[in-house]
Amino acid sequence: MLEKTKNKYSVTSLRYDYYNHSSDIPSKDWETVNKNNTFLSLEYLKILEDTLSETIKFRYILFYDNEMPVALAGAQLIKFNSAQLKFQEFPCKISDTIKNTFFKNLDVKVLVCGNLFSCGEHGFLYNSDHLNAKEAFENLSNALHEIRKSENSDKPSFILLKEFWPHSFDNSDYIKEHDFREFKIDVNMVLNIHPEWNTFDDYLASMRTKFRTRTKKVFKKSKNIIVKDLTQKDIDTFQNEINTLYLSVIEKADFKIGKLNALTFKNLKESLNDKFIFKGYFLDQRLVGFTTSFVLDHVVDANHIGIDYNYNEDHAIYQKMLYDYVDLAISKNASELRLGRTAEIIKSCVGAKPVEMKLYVRHGNSISNTLLKPLIELISPSEYEVRNPFKLQLD
Repeated sequence: MLEKTKNKYSVTSLRYDYYNHSSDIPSKDWETVNKNNTFLSLEYLKILEDTLSETIKFRYILFYDNEMPVALAGAQLIKFNSAQLKFQEFPCKISDTIKNTFFKNLDVKVLVCGNLFSCGEHGFLYNSDHLNAKEAFENLSNALHEIRKSENSDKPSFILLKEFWPHSFDNSDYIKEHDFREFKIDVNMVLNIHPEWNTFDDYLASMRTKFRTRTKKVFKKSKNIIVKDLTQKDIDTFQNEINTLYLSVIEKADFKIGKLNALTFKNLKESLNDKFIFKGYFLDQRLVGFTTSFVLDHVVDANHIGIDYNYNEDHAIYQKMLYDYVDLAISKNASELRLGRTAEIIKSCVGAKPVEMKLYVRHGNSISNTLLKPLIELISPSEYEVRNPFKLQLD
């Protein structure tokens, strides 16, 4: 446990301060670095803390060049028992060698730089006008090691950086100079919104006949589903149903660390307003599903969902949700819709394409970290198939 709320260290060329609670962070300094990343906004981070602080510890870092804030990082300390993991169904295929070497039915502690509840680069930001990538990741590595050492009896075994888009690989790979090992995880399914799609009908018109027919069948099966944008008050009204629906999806997950709930979504709606979209799916006035999404800078990030699987097949609820995400992205003039990992085939049927992402990991013990290198090479993303629903190859 950290006894102090804030600690100061001199790390390479930068000074950094770290905090245990978002409420202790000097907001002006934090916002100087974070201009528009919703997942690193203090409002969002506070809501995560309020929901998950009983099971997850939060750590925040501010980096200074003299007195100027030039970088920040958000991290979480998690603990889980390896017996909880379904290795045969893990998002990345982990060999028995790795399982037997590092996970022998014991508690595993990990310091994660990133966001456990959103896919993407939501763990580390730096001002490229003041730092180059090599300097930035050197300081990040040292700062994370200091945090790891400060945890004393609860010291994490691994430091994990999640997860980076291909356009960032040239920069993020500098972390490998500090004994981090890279590996790729299951792809993120991303739909690029074509500039000529001004309406959902434009999107449909760009499809090949087979897939347009498929879409119409989904709408026919789901014709009795009423979709409503839920307000903060609505979320509160349906909180019991929302929790049940969300749990039904979470229970199917192979790997879960903590879970959000209706109160989380209510607070996100209150705090983020139009940046957070919550849609309820009703059948005969019964809530049978919901979707959440974040409207970012030219991006719609599809996030948490809930489904009553008793109605899913007959009413094509999940497929309708995917098409509704497309409609939302078009209406928000987004250039990109991020649909996340898993269900690659069905997501590709709406036009999403696979995008590879990288994580980086380091074991705290130097000997184990040496063993980690050849074993990490055995990790590979799950195999998948994709479809192309469009008449023309769209960028």
